[in-house]
Amino acid sequence: MKRYYRSLMVLLLFTSSLFFTGCDMFAEEQEEGDNLLYVYSWGDYLSPKVLEQFEEETGIHVVLDEYDTNESMYPRIAEGAENYDVLCPSDYMIQKLIENDLLQPLDFAKLPHATQYIGEDFFRQSEAFDKGHKYNVPYCWGTVGIMYNTKMVKEPVDSWSILWDPKYKGEILMQDSARDAFMIPLRLLGYSMNTKNPAELEAARNLLIQQKPLVQAYGVDDIRDKLSSGEAALGVIFSGEAINLMKANPDLRFCPAPKEGTNLWIDSWVIPKNARHVENAHKFIDFLCRPDIAAKNFEALGYSTPNVSVREQEEDDEEMEDYLDIAFPPVEVYRGQETYSYLGKTLDKLYTRLWLQVKVE
Repeated sequence: MKRYYRSLMVLLLFTSSLFFTGCDMFAEEQEEGDNLLYVYSWGDYLSPKVLEQFEEETGIHVVLDEYDTNESMYPRIAEGAENYDVLCPSDYMIQKLIENDLLQPLDFAKLPHATQYIGEDFFRQSEAFDKGHKYNVPYCWGTVGIMYNTKMVKEPVDSWSILWDPKYKGEILMQDSARDAFMIPLRLLGYSMNTKNPAELEAARNLLIQQKPLVQAYGVDDIRDKLSSGEAALGVIFSGEAINLMKANPDLRFCPAPKEGTNLWIDSWVIPKNARHVENAHKFIDFLCRPDIAAKNFEALGYSTPNVSVREQEEDDEEMEDYLDIAFPPVEVYRGQETYSYLGKTLDKLYTRLWLQVKVE
């Protein structure tokens, strides 16, 4: 009899624990569904104050992970290892995500600020990688250009060819990214940065190998630090980094579009197909398109924004007077520039193989 009651008590305790555990799990699911958002973005691409304001206004807690290249981001999304709710990839990577059925269409009825304030020119430009612009809302844009130190570089900087000048041996910084690295010799040779011609890519590889003895380092974020501290004379950077670098070091100047042509890039917000908090993702994207929030992000990051309301706000800021043409360049700077396209798996592998040949040569 005692054994019966002991067994009954154990059964009751076990059942109770299952009940309360189930309640806890249900509560966690409810909390996760209502109050969480998983964001995967470039490093230093969102103002912490903006994230705090979003959390305060919505009650949604943001969990932020960061990456340093599109290529390091893609496998985590493709493998489904993480269920992120919003991403901020670049143009050609968005095309790759779409072609591999890894994104879901946006509900623009839930994005009124995006519809009102993101310039139509940028939605049109996004047609190059998102036909009908169903999947993306442009967030930041710019060009790839040359930052140079006027104490070390006395000549005009208007051509990619300066990065092959022997007098700057050991003073040149290049991007550690196959597409951005190959874009430069391809343009120097008069080829498209989206070429699929193996002979043209091999010619570009040969130019990069020829340049290698002159290069101090191939980097990403560390290029900014080296330029800011005067450790290099020239560096290939994204235009959005130029303003903060020039503020940090007044000897620096920026060439946003060398005469041979450059990449016009767009980074956009998208929602992965396996996102769990789709409603929250739309709220977040639209929040970032609000004029006051877009201006806060711009002031913190320095990257050009497609939000048409921001330039009007910044024109009254005396501190921005010297930088407006970098943040919001005249149309002739970017008109006719190419945007990267996704070239397919075969070309991806070829770029990677040729880039490795450059680095190990």
